[in-house]
Amino acid sequence: MTTMLTPEGQLTIPRELIEQLGLTPGQPMEVRSQGDLLVAWKQNEDDPFAKWRGRGALPTGQTTDDYLRLTRDGDRR
Repeated sequence: MTTMLTPEGQLTIPRELIEQLGLTPGQPMEVRSQGDLLVAWKQNEDDPFAKWRGRGALPTGQTTDDYLRLTRDGDRR
């Protein structure tokens, strides 16, 4: 496929590739050069920690401060 660079320095991605890659308007893209190649890929918009939020539970009777103190300082035996 061939595309043209606009006078503003923008590159149009052919519709076929947009559909094939599942790109959407406004989607963040990473762009790098590798020698004479231009390499682009879509950024992962998912938060890698989202699936873990809210899954942990404090031991019964401990506050967050108590638990953090224990994990940072140990039980000092």
